[in-house]
Amino acid sequence: MTIDPVLHTLSFETEGQGPPVILLHGLAASRYDWQSLAPVLVKAGYQTYAVDLFGHGDSPKPDDPGCYHTNLLYETSLAWMNSLAVSEPPILVGHSLGGYLSLYLAMQHSHKIRGLILINPFYTPKQLSPLVRLLQRRPEWGSKALRVIPLEIIDAALGWDPTPINRFSAEARRQIAIDYKRASPHILRFPATIANLTEWLPQVTVPTLVIWGDKDLTLKPAFFESLVTSLPKGVGTPIHGAGHQPHIGQPDLVNQLVIGFLAEIDVDERHHPS
Repeated sequence: MTIDPVLHTLSFETEGQGPPVILLHGLAASRYDWQSLAPVLVKAGYQTYAVDLFGHGDSPKPDDPGCYHTNLLYETSLAWMNSLAVSEPPILVGHSLGGYLSLYLAMQHSHKIRGLILINPFYTPKQLSPLVRLLQRRPEWGSKALRVIPLEIIDAALGWDPTPINRFSAEARRQIAIDYKRASPHILRFPATIANLTEWLPQVTVPTLVIWGDKDLTLKPAFFESLVTSLPKGVGTPIHGAGHQPHIGQPDLVNQLVIGFLAEIDVDERHHPS
């Protein structure tokens, strides 16, 4: 398929100065997912690039359902990254589908990536919960729901969470609901097109931190530990009581883990320069 160049023109925001950190959100989200983490990174001396992935936020959303394949998601993201012309390899921070994209980019272009921070990452169809598997088989159901369900109902539904400690603020719930409604309804076709990355994980040789909520109802938490053990330079930290979005539900803890890991990378590179 010939790719329209306009699809490579993704909407993004950049802040700060210093080593680049690219922030890749999950399915049906947007760059606003990083409102807590981005300022912390800037204060720590990094330049952040928070992007709306293809089909999301303010980025292009073609009407053709056939466009919504992770191969095109990868190609548009890579083209956008190359357009940034950063002075050094970036750190990638990816949540869920953004975690899948981060891993895939690192597998294909390890020399262009300095490290990975993966939050509840999606890397194999085996992770999917029964409900998500059902939607994967019939994506048109979810697409229709995104079109017709009022924003207020989505907002109210997002107020529920498996544990009281992880309840999102009203502002966070509202933004998540807005992002659901403004994303293309065809994005729900993405999960059915992901590759099972399991056998290629040993090829990801950059330092990698995996953070996950142990109460995730979207992706089975047991698979996150398996991911860590499969990565040559992987370390992992579960967050007790958190669900699928710990960077929103427990941002202070996630921010602390991210900054600590970045400091460890800096120290390791000073002691072992390439």
